[in-house]
Amino acid sequence: MSDLTGKQVLVTGATNGIGKVAARELKGMGATVVALGRDPAKLAALASELRIETLQCDLSSLADIRRAAAEYKRRFPKLHVLLNNAGAIHHKRTLSRDGHEMTFAVNHLAYFLLTQELLDVLKASSPSRIVNVASEASRAAPGKVDLNDLQYEGWRGGRDGLRAYARSKRMNLLFTFELARRLEGSGVTANAVHPGAVSTGFAMQAGWLGTVWKLLAPFLLTPEQGAQTMIWLASQPELQKVSGEYFFKKREIRAVGQAYDRDLQRALWEASEKLVSSPSPPARAATR
Repeated sequence: MSDLTGKQVLVTGATNGIGKVAARELKGMGATVVALGRDPAKLAALASELRIETLQCDLSSLADIRRAAAEYKRRFPKLHVLLNNAGAIHHKRTLSRDGHEMTFAVNHLAYFLLTQELLDVLKASSPSRIVNVASEASRAAPGKVDLNDLQYEGWRGGRDGLRAYARSKRMNLLFTFELARRLEGSGVTANAVHPGAVSTGFAMQAGWLGTVWKLLAPFLLTPEQGAQTMIWLASQPELQKVSGEYFFKKREIRAVGQAYDRDLQRALWEASEKLVSSPSPPARAATR
Protein backbone atom coordinates (compact mmCIF):
# COMPACT_ATOMS: atom_id res chain seq x y z
CA MET A 1 0.00 0.00 0.00
CA SER A 2 1.15 3.52 -0.77
CA ASP A 3 1.56 6.04 2.04
CA LEU A 4 -0.80 8.96 1.39
CA THR A 5 -0.29 10.61 4.76
CA GLY A 6 -0.77 14.35 4.35
CA LYS A 7 -2.55 13.97 1.01
CA GLN A 8 -6.02 15.39 0.39
CA VAL A 9 -8.42 13.45 -1.86
CA LEU A 10 -11.88 14.32 -3.22
CA VAL A 11 -14.01 11.44 -4.54
CA THR A 12 -17.31 12.10 -6.32
CA GLY A 13 -20.07 9.50 -6.27
CA ALA A 14 -18.59 8.12 -3.06
CA THR A 15 -21.69 6.97 -1.19
CA ASN A 16 -21.76 3.55 -2.86
CA GLY A 17 -20.12 1.26 -5.39
CA ILE A 18 -16.57 1.79 -6.58
CA GLY A 19 -16.52 5.36 -5.28
CA LYS A 20 -17.15 4.17 -1.73
CA VAL A 21 -14.47 1.48 -2.04
CA ALA A 22 -11.97 4.06 -3.35
CA ALA A 23 -12.77 6.45 -0.50
CA ARG A 24 -12.31 3.69 2.07
CA GLU A 25 -9.07 2.35 0.60
CA LEU A 26 -7.46 5.76 0.07
CA LYS A 27 -8.30 6.71 3.64
CA GLY A 28 -6.66 3.46 4.72
CA MET A 29 -3.48 4.66 3.01
CA GLY A 30 -3.45 7.73 5.22
CA ALA A 31 -5.17 10.29 2.99
CA THR A 32 -7.71 12.80 4.22
CA VAL A 33 -10.69 11.87 2.05
CA VAL A 34 -13.67 14.06 1.22
CA ALA A 35 -16.65 12.20 -0.20
CA LEU A 36 -18.90 14.20 -2.53
CA GLY A 37 -22.48 13.02 -3.00
CA ARG A 38 -26.01 14.26 -3.60
CA ASP A 39 -27.97 12.62 -0.75
CA PRO A 40 -27.36 14.18 2.72
CA ALA A 41 -28.61 11.05 4.51
CA LYS A 42 -26.25 8.78 2.59
CA LEU A 43 -23.38 11.17 3.20
CA ALA A 44 -24.11 11.21 6.94
CA ALA A 45 -24.15 7.41 7.02
CA LEU A 46 -20.88 7.27 5.08
CA ALA A 47 -19.20 9.77 7.38
CA SER A 48 -20.25 7.69 10.38
CA GLU A 49 -19.10 4.43 8.81
CA LEU A 50 -15.77 5.50 7.34
CA ARG A 51 -14.96 8.52 9.52
CA ILE A 52 -14.32 10.75 6.52
CA GLU A 53 -15.30 14.27 5.52
CA THR A 54 -18.26 14.82 3.21
CA LEU A 55 -19.45 17.47 0.77
CA GLN A 56 -23.02 17.62 -0.53
CA CYS A 57 -23.51 18.46 -4.20
CA ASP A 58 -26.06 17.87 -6.94
CA LEU A 59 -23.78 17.30 -9.91
CA SER A 60 -26.59 17.92 -12.37
CA SER A 61 -26.65 21.58 -11.27
CA LEU A 62 -23.95 23.98 -12.50
CA ALA A 63 -24.67 26.40 -9.67
CA ASP A 64 -24.40 23.67 -7.06
CA ILE A 65 -21.10 22.47 -8.51
CA ARG A 66 -19.72 25.99 -8.19
CA ARG A 67 -21.04 26.27 -4.65
CA ALA A 68 -19.56 22.91 -3.62
CA ALA A 69 -16.17 23.73 -5.15
CA ALA A 70 -16.09 27.04 -3.30
CA GLU A 71 -17.06 25.27 -0.07
CA TYR A 72 -14.31 22.71 -0.58
CA LYS A 73 -11.71 25.48 -0.94
CA ARG A 74 -13.01 27.23 2.17
CA ARG A 75 -12.75 24.06 4.23
CA PHE A 76 -9.60 22.48 2.86
CA PRO A 77 -6.34 24.18 1.84
CA LYS A 78 -5.04 21.46 -0.49
CA LEU A 79 -6.19 18.93 -3.09
CA HIS A 80 -3.81 16.24 -4.30
CA VAL A 81 -6.26 13.86 -5.99
CA LEU A 82 -9.57 14.63 -7.69
CA LEU A 83 -11.38 11.42 -8.55
CA ASN A 84 -14.28 12.17 -10.91
CA ASN A 85 -16.29 8.98 -10.48
CA ALA A 86 -19.98 9.93 -10.24
CA GLY A 87 -22.08 8.95 -13.24
CA ALA A 88 -25.59 8.04 -14.29
CA ILE A 89 -27.60 6.32 -17.01
CA HIS A 90 -31.25 7.01 -17.86
CA HIS A 91 -33.95 5.25 -19.85
CA LYS A 92 -35.81 8.49 -20.60
CA ARG A 93 -34.53 11.83 -21.84
CA THR A 94 -34.61 14.02 -18.76
CA LEU A 95 -33.33 17.58 -18.46
CA SER A 96 -31.32 19.07 -15.63
CA ARG A 97 -32.44 22.26 -13.91
CA ASP A 98 -30.09 24.09 -16.31
CA GLY A 99 -31.92 22.56 -19.28
CA HIS A 100 -29.19 20.11 -20.28
CA GLU A 101 -29.82 16.45 -21.11
CA MET A 102 -29.20 14.69 -17.81
CA THR A 103 -26.66 12.07 -18.92
CA PHE A 104 -24.59 14.76 -20.61
CA ALA A 105 -24.95 17.07 -17.60
CA VAL A 106 -23.83 14.58 -14.93
CA ASN A 107 -21.37 12.43 -16.88
CA HIS A 108 -19.57 15.17 -18.80
CA LEU A 109 -20.40 18.74 -17.81
CA ALA A 110 -20.00 17.93 -14.11
CA TYR A 111 -16.52 16.46 -14.71
CA PHE A 112 -15.62 19.50 -16.78
CA LEU A 113 -16.91 22.21 -14.45
CA LEU A 114 -15.86 20.67 -11.12
CA THR A 115 -12.34 20.18 -12.49
CA GLN A 116 -12.19 23.77 -13.74
CA GLU A 117 -13.40 25.12 -10.42
CA LEU A 118 -10.75 23.15 -8.51
CA LEU A 119 -7.79 23.59 -10.86
CA ASP A 120 -6.34 26.46 -8.85
CA VAL A 121 -6.06 24.40 -5.67
CA LEU A 122 -4.86 21.33 -7.61
CA LYS A 123 -2.05 23.39 -9.16
CA ALA A 124 -1.17 24.97 -5.81
CA SER A 125 -0.99 21.47 -4.28
CA SER A 126 1.12 19.92 -7.04
CA PRO A 127 2.22 17.28 -7.66
CA SER A 128 -1.44 16.34 -7.92
CA ARG A 129 -3.66 14.10 -10.01
CA ILE A 130 -7.03 14.01 -11.74
CA VAL A 131 -8.56 10.59 -12.40
CA ASN A 132 -11.64 10.47 -14.63
CA VAL A 133 -13.76 7.33 -14.66
CA ALA A 134 -14.65 6.56 -18.29
CA SER A 135 -15.85 3.26 -19.76
CA GLU A 136 -15.31 0.84 -22.60
CA ALA A 137 -18.94 1.59 -23.45
CA SER A 138 -17.30 4.50 -25.28
CA ARG A 139 -16.35 2.03 -28.05
CA ALA A 140 -19.97 1.49 -29.09
CA ALA A 141 -20.62 2.89 -32.57
CA PRO A 142 -23.63 4.97 -31.35
CA GLY A 143 -21.22 6.61 -28.88
CA LYS A 144 -19.77 8.81 -31.62
CA VAL A 145 -19.68 12.41 -30.39
CA ASP A 146 -21.57 14.90 -32.54
CA LEU A 147 -20.91 18.53 -31.61
CA ASN A 148 -24.17 19.50 -33.31
CA ASP A 149 -26.18 17.24 -30.99
CA LEU A 150 -24.55 17.36 -27.56
CA GLN A 151 -27.98 17.46 -25.92
CA TYR A 152 -29.12 14.32 -27.79
CA GLU A 153 -32.19 15.95 -29.27
CA GLY A 154 -32.82 12.84 -31.34
CA TRP A 155 -33.67 10.69 -28.30
CA ARG A 156 -36.60 8.44 -29.14
CA GLY A 157 -36.52 5.86 -26.35
CA GLY A 158 -35.55 2.21 -26.37
CA ARG A 159 -31.78 1.89 -26.44
CA ASP A 160 -31.15 5.64 -26.53
CA GLY A 161 -30.25 5.63 -22.84
CA LEU A 162 -27.32 3.36 -23.63
CA ARG A 163 -26.37 5.53 -26.61
CA ALA A 164 -26.38 8.68 -24.46
CA TYR A 165 -24.25 6.92 -21.87
CA ALA A 166 -21.75 5.72 -24.48
CA ARG A 167 -21.47 9.25 -25.87
CA SER A 168 -20.85 10.71 -22.41
CA LYS A 169 -18.11 8.17 -21.70
CA ARG A 170 -16.41 9.02 -25.00
CA MET A 171 -16.57 12.67 -23.92
CA ASN A 172 -14.79 11.71 -20.70
CA LEU A 173 -11.89 10.46 -22.81
CA LEU A 174 -11.85 13.50 -25.10
CA PHE A 175 -11.89 15.76 -22.03
CA THR A 176 -9.13 13.83 -20.26
CA PHE A 177 -6.74 13.92 -23.21
CA GLU A 178 -7.31 17.64 -23.85
CA LEU A 179 -7.00 18.40 -20.13
CA ALA A 180 -3.70 16.51 -19.87
CA ARG A 181 -2.26 18.51 -22.76
CA ARG A 182 -3.38 21.82 -21.24
CA LEU A 183 -1.86 20.87 -17.89
CA GLU A 184 1.60 20.01 -19.24
CA GLY A 185 4.25 21.55 -17.00
CA SER A 186 1.79 22.39 -14.20
CA GLY A 187 2.56 19.42 -11.95
CA VAL A 188 -1.02 18.17 -12.37
CA THR A 189 -1.69 14.97 -14.30
CA ALA A 190 -4.95 13.73 -15.85
CA ASN A 191 -5.77 10.13 -16.73
CA ALA A 192 -8.88 8.10 -17.50
CA VAL A 193 -9.84 4.65 -16.28
CA HIS A 194 -12.26 1.90 -17.28
CA PRO A 195 -13.31 0.12 -14.05
CA GLY A 196 -14.90 -2.82 -15.86
CA ALA A 197 -18.52 -3.98 -15.65
CA VAL A 198 -19.22 -3.75 -11.93
CA SER A 199 -22.14 -5.05 -9.88
CA THR A 200 -23.38 -1.97 -8.03
CA GLY A 201 -26.58 0.07 -7.75
CA PHE A 202 -25.67 1.72 -11.04
CA ALA A 203 -28.58 1.74 -13.52
CA MET A 204 -31.02 0.32 -10.96
CA GLN A 205 -33.35 3.28 -11.51
CA ALA A 206 -33.03 3.20 -15.29
CA GLY A 207 -36.12 1.17 -16.15
CA TRP A 208 -35.43 -1.89 -18.30
CA LEU A 209 -31.69 -1.12 -18.18
CA GLY A 210 -31.78 -1.68 -14.43
CA THR A 211 -33.55 -5.00 -14.89
CA VAL A 212 -30.90 -6.19 -17.34
CA TRP A 213 -28.09 -5.00 -15.05
CA LYS A 214 -29.61 -6.88 -12.14
CA LEU A 215 -29.79 -10.10 -14.17
CA LEU A 216 -26.13 -9.71 -15.13
CA ALA A 217 -25.00 -9.08 -11.55
CA PRO A 218 -23.64 -12.61 -10.88
CA PHE A 219 -21.28 -12.25 -13.84
CA LEU A 220 -19.97 -8.75 -13.03
CA LEU A 221 -17.00 -7.54 -11.02
CA THR A 222 -17.41 -6.70 -7.36
CA PRO A 223 -17.00 -3.01 -6.39
CA GLU A 224 -13.72 -3.97 -4.71
CA GLN A 225 -12.43 -5.42 -7.98
CA GLY A 226 -13.73 -2.54 -10.09
CA ALA A 227 -12.14 0.13 -7.90
CA GLN A 228 -8.60 -1.23 -7.99
CA THR A 229 -7.30 0.59 -11.06
CA MET A 230 -8.65 3.98 -10.01
CA ILE A 231 -7.14 3.53 -6.54
CA TRP A 232 -3.84 2.54 -8.17
CA LEU A 233 -3.89 5.62 -10.43
CA ALA A 234 -4.67 7.86 -7.47
CA SER A 235 -1.95 6.51 -5.20
CA GLN A 236 1.07 4.90 -6.85
CA PRO A 237 4.24 7.07 -6.70
CA GLU A 238 5.60 5.75 -10.00
CA LEU A 239 2.55 7.15 -11.83
CA GLN A 240 3.06 10.73 -10.64
CA LYS A 241 4.28 11.97 -14.03
CA VAL A 242 2.06 9.77 -16.21
CA SER A 243 -0.62 11.84 -17.91
CA GLY A 244 -3.02 11.71 -20.82
CA GLU A 245 -3.46 7.94 -20.75
CA TYR A 246 -6.32 5.43 -20.44
CA PHE A 247 -6.09 2.41 -18.13
CA PHE A 248 -7.86 -0.88 -17.46
CA LYS A 249 -6.74 -3.56 -15.00
CA LYS A 250 -3.70 -1.42 -14.12
CA ARG A 251 -2.52 -1.43 -17.72
CA GLU A 252 -2.47 1.33 -20.28
CA ILE A 253 -4.89 0.56 -23.12
CA ARG A 254 -5.81 2.20 -26.40
CA ALA A 255 -9.06 4.17 -26.39
CA VAL A 256 -11.58 4.34 -29.21
CA GLY A 257 -10.10 6.17 -32.21
CA GLN A 258 -12.31 9.27 -32.07
CA ALA A 259 -11.05 10.02 -28.56
CA TYR A 260 -7.65 10.97 -30.04
CA ASP A 261 -9.06 13.55 -32.46
CA ARG A 262 -7.34 16.72 -31.22
CA ASP A 263 -9.64 19.03 -33.16
CA LEU A 264 -12.65 17.35 -31.56
CA GLN A 265 -11.03 17.45 -28.12
CA ARG A 266 -10.51 21.18 -28.44
CA ALA A 267 -13.95 21.81 -29.92
CA LEU A 268 -15.70 19.85 -27.15
CA TRP A 269 -13.72 21.81 -24.57
CA GLU A 270 -14.76 25.13 -26.12
CA ALA A 271 -18.40 24.03 -26.42
CA SER A 272 -18.37 22.92 -22.78
CA GLU A 273 -16.90 26.25 -21.68
CA LYS A 274 -19.77 28.06 -23.37
CA LEU A 275 -22.41 25.75 -21.86
CA VAL A 276 -21.18 26.11 -18.29
CA SER A 277 -20.78 29.89 -18.53
CA SER A 278 -23.84 30.88 -20.57
CA PRO A 279 -27.44 31.22 -19.37
CA SER A 280 -29.56 28.10 -19.34
CA PRO A 281 -31.00 27.10 -22.74
CA PRO A 282 -34.73 27.50 -23.31
CA ALA A 283 -36.78 24.93 -21.43
CA ARG A 284 -37.99 21.98 -23.49
CA ALA A 285 -40.05 18.92 -22.69
CA ALA A 286 -38.62 17.38 -19.51
CA THR A 287 -38.86 13.77 -20.62
CA ARG A 288 -39.34 11.65 -23.70
